[in-house]
Amino acid sequence: MQPAHDIALLLARFQFAFTVGVHIIFPAFSIGLAAYLAVLEGCWLKTGRSVFLDLYRYWIKVFSIVFGMGVVSGLVMSYEFGTNWSVFSQKAGPITGVLLSYEVMTAFFLEAGFLGIMLFGMNKVGRKLHFAATCCVSVGTLISMTWILSSNSWMQTPRGYMIDPATGRFMPADWLAIIFNPSFPFRLVHMGLAAFLSVAFIVGATGAWHMLKARREGKTATAPVRTMFSMAMWMAAIVAPLQIMAGDAHGLNTLKYQPAKIAAMEGDWDSTARAPELLFGIPNMKTEHTDYAVKVPLLGSLILTHSLEGKVPGLKDFPRDQRPPSQVIFFSFRIMVALGVLMMLVGFWSLWLRRTRTLFTNAVFHRVAVCMAPAGFLALLCGWVTTEVGRQPWTVYGLLRTSQSVSPIMLPSMAVTMTAFVVVYVIVFGSGIGILVRQLGHAPQEGEQETSSANASDILAERMHPEVIESTSGKGA
Repeated sequence: MQPAHDIALLLARFQFAFTVGVHIIFPAFSIGLAAYLAVLEGCWLKTGRSVFLDLYRYWIKVFSIVFGMGVVSGLVMSYEFGTNWSVFSQKAGPITGVLLSYEVMTAFFLEAGFLGIMLFGMNKVGRKLHFAATCCVSVGTLISMTWILSSNSWMQTPRGYMIDPATGRFMPADWLAIIFNPSFPFRLVHMGLAAFLSVAFIVGATGAWHMLKARREGKTATAPVRTMFSMAMWMAAIVAPLQIMAGDAHGLNTLKYQPAKIAAMEGDWDSTARAPELLFGIPNMKTEHTDYAVKVPLLGSLILTHSLEGKVPGLKDFPRDQRPPSQVIFFSFRIMVALGVLMMLVGFWSLWLRRTRTLFTNAVFHRVAVCMAPAGFLALLCGWVTTEVGRQPWTVYGLLRTSQSVSPIMLPSMAVTMTAFVVVYVIVFGSGIGILVRQLGHAPQEGEQETSSANASDILAERMHPEVIESTSGKGA
């Protein structure tokens, strides 16, 4: 019976990881793109240059698709808390449930209230009011990120709670300590920069693709294409180094409050000073050794403690049943760091090309920029894997185990729902991403059409089969 329960638990964890992995891409896209839209509209109002308005109208169509998929994918997780993780919800709900409710009452209402004006009100309200609506939607996405990260960060570094002796529930004792828990500021900055950087590389890749396409056709890229590519590369050059600095600060915070996670990330088994940095290896949880290790002397202590003499924790410092699975987060962390460094190098390369006045003519760089399109989102996903898997075996770090948080679910039902989730997600979100790619395949034009309810109907009609359109028209007649 126990093996069946363990498999059901594993499937429940995988199902939640799968749904979160799909969902997190869209809110991050929305956060970065909403801010970009606010900048574009602000630049248009400030300068009067139509190129910024053209880009705004182009990217707001993308935003509407991404925002819709984000809302749909997020609703599923709310139900999973009740169906698969009811024990966690019952015990931690007085804290995490309240924080997520604040997200709905503040951020979601703010976004929903102004989204219609943002999408369809350009010619129906004044310019300043429309800009205010765009800013409100952008601020709403940031507020949403703040509450969600506060809730998740409390699970990583719980503070401000007391445990009800009768029920074992976590009860709030100090809301300021709960919201501003030790890891929250670092994770908020790290996630915000990740969203901006991810969108910068999507925008940059879109501009690079259309410049390459124009070159193949013997044409010159339009002004909107060149402008959005230039803006994206500025963002990459500025934000990528900031992200690495934020990641370093986050690492120091994690070393202080979650040393087991750091030991697993680094593949270190023995606590030691003057520790080397493992560039590569395969952690072996059974033999308590990292096989095939490639080390750089002293670098581990320097990176983790900012001192050559600093002491780095090892996994042997912790009981076997409290160690996170090092194999997973060892590689996810290194992929994230490698992508971050690569994005920074691309940003610096763009500065050099800008100085030599070849930013819009260097075809090699444009091909690299196209290949880097998913880099930000891949790094973000690897970061979340590192964070969440590194928290194991706990849902509330050090207090509530994952095995104690799951609902009393049966293996057959868990297997069926997991299969259904994968199939439905592939169909629904695969179609959505296909529509998104098709929209990005059209270059922004000078005099880009405004988004309107009529345009939205036309776009939907284009996606429908001709027979469906014909039958619908017949019924309307």
